[in-house]
Amino acid sequence: MCTACACGTESAQAEVAAEANAADGRVYSVSGMTCGHCVSSVSGEIGKIGGVTGVAVDLPAGAVTVSGAGFTDEEIRAAVEQAGYQLGSRS
Repeated sequence: MCTACACGTESAQAEVAAEANAADGRVYSVSGMTCGHCVSSVSGEIGKIGGVTGVAVDLPAGAVTVSGAGFTDEEIRAAVEQAGYQLGSRS
């Protein structure tokens, strides 16, 4: 069972990990993600932000790469917290 969200799924890191490349966007550290449901929740909330054109989550690394323009770090923080996780530092 996923300990972060209690969704009942096992951590399928190899299946849900997306390649995060700092050259393609802003990279943020997100703590607490452990499964595909976590990835979906974080991606969905960040994707709602105006100006975001792409979200790639690297589950094993606990990193999220956000592509686009016109959004702020504070908007990303609020979206991650809305999903139930904590935003760390930005690379």
